[in-house]
Amino acid sequence: MECLSCLSLRGERSISPGPIVYEGTYWMVDHAYPTIHLGWLVILPRRHVEALHELSREEFLELAEIQYRLAQTMHLDSYVQKEYLMCFAESKGFSHVHIHMVPKPADLPDEHKGPRIFERLKADEEHPIIPADELTAFCDEFTRKLSAIK
Repeated sequence: MECLSCLSLRGERSISPGPIVYEGTYWMVDHAYPTIHLGWLVILPRRHVEALHELSREEFLELAEIQYRLAQTMHLDSYVQKEYLMCFAESKGFSHVHIHMVPKPADLPDEHKGPRIFERLKADEEHPIIPADELTAFCDEFTRKLSAIK
């Protein structure tokens, strides 16, 4: 199966209907989609890499800076209690390394805490997918806030 992350990075098949949140030298940040969890960000290396040990020192240094800035920006919102950070790169079509950075609100239901947060990538009638216009507005505002974090 073709790498869905690479397709998105090349602009051939976007993962999210929202705008890119951040573009660096080695990494970019996009909003996960579909999801019921607004603010679920995905950090992607700009080149195809399937394991963390394949990253260069320079890529790791930029990744650390991005993670710091994303965490600080997420925490500007009072509803964010902490941030989750995960990397598996095991799903079909997504073996390309990608790091999930997810704001954890104080009122997150117990059944979605910890690794069970991935349930929020699934949508159903009770939990509809975030509308594209709402996701776009969030990404635009988050990008504005992120640019102020140094």
